[in-house]
Amino acid sequence: MGKPEISLRLFDLSDVDDFMVWATDDRVSHFCRWDTYTSKEDALDFIRNIVIPHPWFKAICIDNKPVGAISVEAKEGEDRCRGEIGYVLASEHWGKGIATVAVKMVTETIFKDWPHLERLEGFVDVENKGSQKVLEKAGFQKDGVFRKYVILKGVTRDMVIYSFLSTDHHS
Repeated sequence: MGKPEISLRLFDLSDVDDFMVWATDDRVSHFCRWDTYTSKEDALDFIRNIVIPHPWFKAICIDNKPVGAISVEAKEGEDRCRGEIGYVLASEHWGKGIATVAVKMVTETIFKDWPHLERLEGFVDVENKGSQKVLEKAGFQKDGVFRKYVILKGVTRDMVIYSFLSTDHHS
């Protein structure tokens, strides 16, 4: 068996069972703004109403099977030069470099897809060391720590901010 092929593609409603693998896992949702999914119908609503119409929301796939998701949220107005990257990966695939490959795929294409974008940002909980490593290995620079920046599941959290600029080079 060869090395698995990692790719990004658009989601479809038929991906809901794969989506539920990570969306129902408390370890995966721990550092996320969303609560763990318990209903397939809620997941279908999310895919239908948020994911599919989103301008940049893709499945992270291994051999075309979704094992996670990655998105870029566009800022508007005076902040339109910035976008925020977010990603999630099924826990069984943690520590294998899959998220890093997916983030690199985004940095290789997002500045072409959205030429107005100059800066891609990632906000990571200070305790989420795995996600910090993903961004660092993908070439993002650590800009600093925003103290007491966001309330996550009822607790005010410190966040590490990372950035990748359109002028940064891939290693």
